Amino acid sequence: MFGVFGYIAIKGEHVTYYMALKMAEHPPYFNIDPTKALADLGQPTSTSGFADIAAACARGREDLASRGLNEGGHKALRQFSTWEITKYLIPVAVAHFRRVLKQNPNLPQGQSETEGGAKWFSLDEVLRLRAHFAAEGSKAREYLPYRPKDVPAKLVAVANFKGGVGKTSTAAHLAMSAALDGYKVLVLDLDSQGSMTSIFGGKVADEWETVFPLLARHYGSHLQSENRARIARGEDALPLDDTLSDALKITASDIIQPTHWPNIDLIGAQLNLYWAEFQIPVWRMQSRGWKLWDALTETLEADGVLNDYDLIFIDTPPALGYLTINGLAAADILLVPLGASFLEFDSTGRFFDMLHSTFASIEAGENMAARALGHEELAFEWDAVRAVVTRYDGAQQGELAALMQAYLGQTLSPHKQDFTALIGQAGEQVNGIYEADYRDFNRETYVRGRMTFDQTYAAFKRLLLGIWRRDEIENEGSLL
Repeated sequence: MFGVFGYIAIKGEHVTYYMALKMAEHPPYFNIDPTKALADLGQPTSTSGFADIAAACARGREDLASRGLNEGGHKALRQFSTWEITKYLIPVAVAHFRRVLKQNPNLPQGQSETEGGAKWFSLDEVLRLRAHFAAEGSKAREYLPYRPKDVPAKLVAVANFKGGVGKTSTAAHLAMSAALDGYKVLVLDLDSQGSMTSIFGGKVADEWETVFPLLARHYGSHLQSENRARIARGEDALPLDDTLSDALKITASDIIQPTHWPNIDLIGAQLNLYWAEFQIPVWRMQSRGWKLWDALTETLEADGVLNDYDLIFIDTPPALGYLTINGLAAADILLVPLGASFLEFDSTGRFFDMLHSTFASIEAGENMAARALGHEELAFEWDAVRAVVTRYDGAQQGELAALMQAYLGQTLSPHKQDFTALIGQAGEQVNGIYEADYRDFNRETYVRGRMTFDQTYAAFKRLLLGIWRRDEIENEGSLL
């Protein structure tokens, strides 16, 4: 009498009836016509077919990446408005900010896109303004971020061997957050996929513009030292090939490149870096005394990199290979992104288990010889290790996230990084969240969207400052 859907609405059984109708239909994998399937199949793929697919991806990548480039073909960082500066970067009222600029014409005055419009500033100019406020402004405000003297840069590795957990995105946004906060940052890409390099607009021709020559140099220096000992014993020297000879001439400054961020530099990566995963074990077999896990730390320290930067963010491959081991061994802080799902929780637990097995094995092997020779034993240590929930949906994942927190305790950061529409929109424009112009969004949407990344950085900064303060106190104690 009322019709099917009218009856359902009156009875309040619309959803149940609709589901019953859907269940009565056959699933989509029934009645597929083999002849039509053949017509859609296409030709078999040969080895050269992979090259064609790769070339198509490369053309698409260049097209997408070019959307974030300026007329000169390089990435350029957007400018920042007075509203944005006073809200996020320099803690002063807008009126006071404008008054200081008027009183100090030598300071950057910004540019207006229209007559009488808002003033916009480059990040370089913001950093100059921040330094002025730090020197002349209220001592009760934090214009410059905390950084103790005589303490080297902190190395932060972001790692997990499960892909798709937001590893590179987390590392990139933390680097950008720290740069906006006033820190000088180096980003070190150890992943041969080079995603972090792409985010920062890096150009890497081959493995000689990656971290590879630094690792080769470390081995080459060790081989030279070992050969001197061999010759002193009357033994033949091990060969020093052209690769090692060339690497001995390269320092970190040769491979560090600037980015479109004035206070972020980059050691990039590209596909040929993966060759290191095959070359490092060959070197290790040739000379068992080479401490490969120290290669990255010692070369960065020898080249003064730890004094030139405040923070070094290391993006690792999604596997526990030799490059990842170098990154993790070098790190002071380890961040492990994961989603709030059973599979990612389970995989992350296995990742920590593998970390334990790997580094315990290294310690056991080294310390057996150290004890026999009366040397100090090797003991890896990290200032802090934190798991970070990314791509979080509180409505769907709250219960599982609470369970994860209960089991992991302090190891799991209490802040969970929400997935917002702003993330997807910024990604389409080949930008990080902090590179996106808020005028491309509703301002309230922008504020809400970046809030989760600001909170992620706040949780990280709290960790960092606690570690630096601990170092500072220990240094003060050692001087007494």
